[in-house]
Amino acid sequence: MAGPHGLPVIDTMIGFPKEGFEQYDFIRQQTKDRESKENLEFPVEYMFKQVPKELAAHDPISVTLHQMDQFGVEKGMVGVSDETAQLALKRHPDRFIASGAIFDPNDVVGSVRTIRSELEEFGIRATSVFPAGVFPQVPIDDPKMYPIYATCVELGIPIFVCAGIPGPRVPFACQEVSRIDTVMFDFPDLVFVTRHGCEPWEELAVKLMLKWPNLYYSTSAFAPKYYPKAIVDFANTRGSDKVLYAGYFPTGLSLERIFRDMPGVSFKDEVWPKFLYGNAARILGLRG
Repeated sequence: MAGPHGLPVIDTMIGFPKEGFEQYDFIRQQTKDRESKENLEFPVEYMFKQVPKELAAHDPISVTLHQMDQFGVEKGMVGVSDETAQLALKRHPDRFIASGAIFDPNDVVGSVRTIRSELEEFGIRATSVFPAGVFPQVPIDDPKMYPIYATCVELGIPIFVCAGIPGPRVPFACQEVSRIDTVMFDFPDLVFVTRHGCEPWEELAVKLMLKWPNLYYSTSAFAPKYYPKAIVDFANTRGSDKVLYAGYFPTGLSLERIFRDMPGVSFKDEVWPKFLYGNAARILGLRG
């Protein structure tokens, strides 16, 4: 199985098609503009063209596996809170990687318990959080996040954190990239991976990755033609070990769109194996 340039791929953000968009009600309830509340099924639909809505099926696992096979995705990281994902992990442990999720860091004790229980039950290789998507919002460097970070360090689990301007029409201050600096100062052993672009602070993200050895960047929610130039340049110079592939299927991007655009990214030849597979495998502690 091979993807671009004949290389295997690990997708660090993939999922399974569902009927409807009820899973985004928690965001819709926080928005105040009429379009988000009444007209957008998917809270960031205004940003994406050709959202793959038509893929909903009675066997979503097979749909996702077919897409993965078609485009050379060897393994995909999925959230264990979803029953479909739990079944996929049980049936296809060689194809799916378990990831946890912190849905409400306002519940500090509950969040720590969730990380531990998901590790014990599902063997999660990472966890994740969307600071702007919870209510009340919890900034990246908020004290409520510190027990979560400490638990990740203790258990050796990376955390994937949305950073930069969020797509949904909610305030962005909680995801300012400068906040990551304080977190990495206080938790130098924490493996912290950004999601969703870090824009408009992608150049700052590069500076911080140069500064902090355990800070990484994943390309989730961006079609390859829109990967920030600063990130591509960084991967081609001092950051080849720091940038890893993540998609957004089926939430906002089809794999067809992603891998159609991928050859146009100007990574150097030696960067591609790390970007598509090697960096994620190392960070997630996968063999091979």
